[in-house]
Amino acid sequence: MTATTRDRILDALETLLLEKGVSHVTLDNVAAAAGVSKGGLLYHFRSKDALLAGLVRRLGERADRQLTNAVAGGVSLAEWILQTPNPNDDADALELNLYRSMLASMRTVDAGARPESDEVQRALTDVMRGWSEQLDCEIGDPVRADIISLVGDGIYLRALLGMPPIDPRRYREVVRSLLDR
Repeated sequence: MTATTRDRILDALETLLLEKGVSHVTLDNVAAAAGVSKGGLLYHFRSKDALLAGLVRRLGERADRQLTNAVAGGVSLAEWILQTPNPNDDADALELNLYRSMLASMRTVDAGARPESDEVQRALTDVMRGWSEQLDCEIGDPVRADIISLVGDGIYLRALLGMPPIDPRRYREVVRSLLDR
Protein backbone atom coordinates (compact mmCIF):
# COMPACT_ATOMS: atom_id res chain seq x y z
CA MET A 1 0.00 0.00 0.00
CA THR A 2 1.36 3.41 -0.90
CA ALA A 3 1.21 6.22 1.58
CA THR A 4 -1.03 9.15 0.78
CA THR A 5 0.50 12.61 0.53
CA ARG A 6 -1.19 13.46 3.83
CA ASP A 7 0.45 10.45 5.50
CA ARG A 8 3.85 11.28 3.98
CA ILE A 9 3.56 14.80 5.40
CA LEU A 10 2.56 13.50 8.83
CA ASP A 11 5.32 10.87 8.74
CA ALA A 12 7.84 13.63 7.96
CA LEU A 13 6.49 15.76 10.81
CA GLU A 14 6.65 12.80 13.17
CA THR A 15 10.26 12.06 12.19
CA LEU A 16 11.30 15.70 12.61
CA LEU A 17 9.70 15.84 16.04
CA LEU A 18 11.31 12.59 17.16
CA GLU A 19 14.76 13.11 15.67
CA LYS A 20 15.30 16.88 15.83
CA GLY A 21 12.66 18.29 18.17
CA VAL A 22 10.00 20.92 17.88
CA SER A 23 12.45 23.73 17.10
CA HIS A 24 13.04 22.16 13.66
CA VAL A 25 9.36 21.94 12.81
CA THR A 26 8.68 24.56 10.19
CA LEU A 27 6.37 24.25 7.23
CA ASP A 28 9.39 24.45 4.91
CA ASN A 29 11.27 21.68 6.77
CA VAL A 30 8.24 19.39 6.90
CA ALA A 31 7.50 19.94 3.20
CA ALA A 32 11.11 19.21 2.26
CA ALA A 33 11.23 16.07 4.41
CA ALA A 34 7.94 14.86 2.89
CA GLY A 35 9.09 15.58 -0.66
CA VAL A 36 6.25 18.00 -1.39
CA SER A 37 6.11 21.71 -2.11
CA LYS A 38 5.10 24.09 0.63
CA GLY A 39 1.93 24.74 -1.39
CA GLY A 40 1.27 20.99 -1.45
CA LEU A 41 1.66 20.84 2.32
CA LEU A 42 -0.67 23.86 2.75
CA TYR A 43 -3.25 22.13 0.53
CA HIS A 44 -3.55 19.41 3.18
CA PHE A 45 -2.83 21.50 6.30
CA ARG A 46 -3.64 25.22 6.21
CA SER A 47 -1.18 26.14 8.99
CA LYS A 48 1.45 24.76 11.33
CA ASP A 49 -1.23 24.39 14.00
CA ALA A 50 -3.43 22.42 11.60
CA LEU A 51 -0.43 20.22 10.78
CA LEU A 52 0.30 19.52 14.46
CA ALA A 53 -3.39 18.90 15.14
CA GLY A 54 -3.43 16.50 12.18
CA LEU A 55 -0.67 14.49 13.81
CA VAL A 56 -2.65 14.26 17.06
CA ARG A 57 -5.78 13.21 15.14
CA ARG A 58 -3.78 10.52 13.36
CA LEU A 59 -2.70 9.26 16.78
CA GLY A 60 -6.40 8.86 17.59
CA GLU A 61 -7.02 7.06 14.29
CA ARG A 62 -4.13 4.67 14.91
CA ALA A 63 -5.25 3.98 18.45
CA ASP A 64 -8.81 3.36 17.26
CA ARG A 65 -7.57 0.84 14.66
CA GLN A 66 -5.52 -0.94 17.30
CA LEU A 67 -8.46 -0.92 19.70
CA THR A 68 -10.79 -2.32 17.02
CA ASN A 69 -8.37 -5.20 16.42
CA ALA A 70 -8.05 -5.84 20.16
CA VAL A 71 -11.81 -5.87 20.71
CA ALA A 72 -12.23 -8.22 17.73
CA GLY A 73 -9.77 -10.50 19.54
CA GLY A 74 -11.84 -10.45 22.73
CA VAL A 75 -10.06 -7.70 24.68
CA SER A 76 -12.15 -5.08 26.47
CA LEU A 77 -11.44 -1.36 26.20
CA ALA A 78 -10.30 -1.32 29.84
CA GLU A 79 -7.88 -4.20 29.20
CA TRP A 80 -6.55 -2.41 26.11
CA ILE A 81 -5.98 0.79 28.10
CA LEU A 82 -4.15 -1.16 30.80
CA GLN A 83 -1.93 -3.11 28.38
CA THR A 84 1.81 -2.76 28.64
CA PRO A 85 3.01 -1.28 25.34
CA ASN A 86 5.81 -3.09 23.57
CA PRO A 87 7.39 -0.73 21.00
CA ASN A 88 10.24 -3.18 20.42
CA ASP A 89 7.95 -5.82 18.92
CA ASP A 90 8.72 -5.46 15.21
CA ALA A 91 5.97 -7.98 14.43
CA ASP A 92 3.34 -5.53 15.65
CA ALA A 93 3.48 -2.62 13.19
CA LEU A 94 0.30 -1.08 14.64
CA GLU A 95 1.87 -0.93 18.10
CA LEU A 96 5.08 0.61 16.77
CA ASN A 97 3.14 3.20 14.74
CA LEU A 98 1.01 4.05 17.75
CA TYR A 99 4.08 4.34 19.96
CA ARG A 100 5.82 6.71 17.51
CA SER A 101 2.64 8.75 17.12
CA MET A 102 2.25 9.01 20.89
CA LEU A 103 5.83 10.23 21.35
CA ALA A 104 5.56 12.76 18.55
CA SER A 105 2.11 13.92 19.69
CA MET A 106 3.43 14.58 23.17
CA ARG A 107 5.93 16.95 21.59
CA THR A 108 3.17 18.80 19.68
CA VAL A 109 1.62 19.98 22.93
CA ASP A 110 4.56 22.33 23.53
CA ALA A 111 4.61 23.36 19.89
CA GLY A 112 0.91 24.19 19.90
CA ALA A 113 0.86 25.86 23.31
CA ARG A 114 0.62 29.38 22.00
CA PRO A 115 -2.10 31.71 23.23
CA GLU A 116 -3.19 32.64 19.71
CA SER A 117 -4.20 29.07 18.80
CA ASP A 118 -5.58 26.10 20.65
CA GLU A 119 -6.14 23.79 17.67
CA VAL A 120 -3.57 21.23 18.85
CA GLN A 121 -5.00 21.20 22.38
CA ARG A 122 -8.52 20.83 20.99
CA ALA A 123 -7.47 17.86 18.84
CA LEU A 124 -5.81 16.18 21.82
CA THR A 125 -8.86 16.84 23.99
CA ASP A 126 -11.16 15.35 21.33
CA VAL A 127 -9.08 12.17 21.09
CA MET A 128 -8.89 11.73 24.87
CA ARG A 129 -12.59 12.55 25.39
CA GLY A 130 -13.61 9.86 22.91
CA TRP A 131 -11.68 7.19 24.80
CA SER A 132 -13.00 8.44 28.14
CA GLU A 133 -16.63 8.33 26.99
CA GLN A 134 -16.22 4.79 25.66
CA LEU A 135 -14.59 3.67 28.91
CA ASP A 136 -17.35 5.29 30.99
CA CYS A 137 -19.93 3.29 29.01
CA GLU A 138 -18.00 0.04 29.38
CA ILE A 139 -17.27 0.35 33.11
CA GLY A 140 -20.48 2.03 34.23
CA ASP A 141 -18.74 3.84 37.10
CA PRO A 142 -17.10 7.10 35.98
CA VAL A 143 -14.71 7.26 38.95
CA ARG A 144 -13.46 3.71 38.38
CA ALA A 145 -13.22 4.46 34.65
CA ASP A 146 -11.06 7.51 35.43
CA ILE A 147 -8.83 5.43 37.71
CA ILE A 148 -8.35 2.86 34.92
CA SER A 149 -7.58 5.64 32.47
CA LEU A 150 -5.06 7.30 34.78
CA VAL A 151 -3.31 4.00 35.52
CA GLY A 152 -3.21 3.26 31.78
CA ASP A 153 -1.67 6.70 31.15
CA GLY A 154 0.98 5.96 33.77
CA ILE A 155 1.77 2.57 32.26
CA TYR A 156 2.17 4.10 28.81
CA LEU A 157 4.25 6.99 30.15
CA ARG A 158 6.64 4.55 31.86
CA ALA A 159 7.12 2.80 28.53
CA LEU A 160 7.56 6.09 26.63
CA LEU A 161 10.23 7.18 29.10
CA GLY A 162 12.01 3.81 28.90
CA MET A 163 11.48 3.12 32.59
CA PRO A 164 11.49 -0.50 33.72
CA PRO A 165 8.03 -2.05 33.99
CA ILE A 166 6.67 -3.10 37.35
CA ASP A 167 6.95 -6.75 38.33
CA PRO A 168 4.65 -8.73 35.97
CA ARG A 169 2.92 -10.63 38.80
CA ARG A 170 2.25 -7.43 40.69
CA TYR A 171 1.06 -5.78 37.49
CA ARG A 172 -1.42 -8.63 36.84
CA GLU A 173 -2.78 -8.08 40.36
CA VAL A 174 -3.19 -4.34 39.67
CA VAL A 175 -5.12 -5.09 36.48
CA ARG A 176 -7.20 -7.78 38.18
CA SER A 177 -8.05 -5.37 40.99
CA LEU A 178 -9.00 -2.56 38.62
CA LEU A 179 -11.11 -4.83 36.42
CA ASP A 180 -12.71 -6.38 39.52
CA ARG A 181 -11.77 -9.95 38.60
